[in-house]
Amino acid sequence: MNIGIIGAGNIGATLAQKLAAHGHTVKLANSKGPETIRDLAHGLGATAVSREEAVQDVDVVILSIPFASSPELARVFSGVAADVVVIDTSNYYPFRDGQISEVDDGQTEAVWVGEQLGQPVVKAWNAVLAATLSDRGTPAGTPGRIAIPVAGDNAEAKATALQLVDATGFDGLDAGTLAESWRQQPGTPAYCTELTRDELGAALAAADRKRAPENRDAIMKTFTTGAAPLTHDEMVARNRDMTG
Repeated sequence: MNIGIIGAGNIGATLAQKLAAHGHTVKLANSKGPETIRDLAHGLGATAVSREEAVQDVDVVILSIPFASSPELARVFSGVAADVVVIDTSNYYPFRDGQISEVDDGQTEAVWVGEQLGQPVVKAWNAVLAATLSDRGTPAGTPGRIAIPVAGDNAEAKATALQLVDATGFDGLDAGTLAESWRQQPGTPAYCTELTRDELGAALAAADRKRAPENRDAIMKTFTTGAAPLTHDEMVARNRDMTG
């Protein structure tokens, strides 16, 4: 597939590398211009482009940008064809993004992002830590393979996202519609807890919508106020303990 990725941070860069290694043609863009990531993109097997170029002549666009930055891309997406699959990896954190009333009032993150872009999205790779994505992918069929939830309203678009999740080293699990995608947002048992497919299905079913924002903020507070930074495994354990 021809894939454009907007966002060259830890998640975006890792996705570019993994998808390029799997044989996909990848264009990588950021907010500062292609000249600022040309060497990075080359090393990942991708081509550095502008954000406008990243959405042209592609089958899939992956957004890996801060949640609150989504409205900045409305103009970029104004000419994107309806059959282009748009995958959003972002998460809402009020301490970083500021308060967004629609989401605070219950709108799912993915629906809000789609409204900002003027195009529906699929939600994927949001419920995984950067180090999990980069280091803990395994071939299909590996016992204990970590699963990643994928939510969306278009069956074909979701199938494409599930295929790409597998290419990055994880089992993709159909997590339902965008209206149900709150089950994979921060503060839920499915979020950044490194579960197998069966475990993930149970975690999605166990999610508590009212508690999720409270859990999200409490977990983030523990991550930022400790005497020493948590290790990756400690972060996964903390997410499990505080959402279970």
